[in-house]
Amino acid sequence: MMAPEQTTPAVDKLRVKLFADGADLDGIAKLAADSRIAGFTTNPTLMRKAGITDYAAFGREALKIVGGRPISFEVFADEMPEMLAQARTLAAWGPNVYVKIPVTNTKGASTEAVIRELSAAGVKTNVTALMTEAQVERVCASLAGTAGAYVSVFAGRLADTGRDPMPAMQRNAEVCSSVPNVELIWASPRELLNVFQADAAGVHVITATNDILAKLDLVGKDLDAYSLETVQMFHRDAAAAGFRL
Repeated sequence: MMAPEQTTPAVDKLRVKLFADGADLDGIAKLAADSRIAGFTTNPTLMRKAGITDYAAFGREALKIVGGRPISFEVFADEMPEMLAQARTLAAWGPNVYVKIPVTNTKGASTEAVIRELSAAGVKTNVTALMTEAQVERVCASLAGTAGAYVSVFAGRLADTGRDPMPAMQRNAEVCSSVPNVELIWASPRELLNVFQADAAGVHVITATNDILAKLDLVGKDLDAYSLETVQMFHRDAAAAGFRL
């Protein structure tokens, strides 16, 4: 007995918002022209890979490109007072800026006090690098009264440890939805399927790199045609390599 075909997915039926994660200005510009992309994020690691050396200059240019859509820039200080100072500097760049605050510093000290102070001051935040449900609960408690915040759970890294992120992300979505102006981000996805998983889990936002978002045009592709294209690719590459047996 043949197994039934899966339902064909459709991007226009998604409720989860798509954010682009990157630091390449040309890539940001390309995705900014795509109406499906609702926001942008970056981080120091992506910026370093992109060869960024002037943080402020990069930020100003990125803000011009994305228009009024939300964009997250991350602090890089490790001490709490300097973290607060950097957060205020970043927030002053524009009303659509969300300041990324790591859930702890490099010594494992919680940043909850920083998050509370920034929330009280009206600074929009993106609390990042969360892994556990307990972290989500503590961070959401610290975000009470926020003007706007994202909670970024690295679901892709959870999956890398052999854990199914879906049950936890469903519960995390409920916790975040219970706090006004707080949205959950499915961060560090590994494949396009994660977009549909995030949607099914009730997650508000998924942030993905350019290479994953580039696969959006494959969604719903005819599988027989895709199979044939794959066979043709193998044949073409074998011929180009000049293989002989």
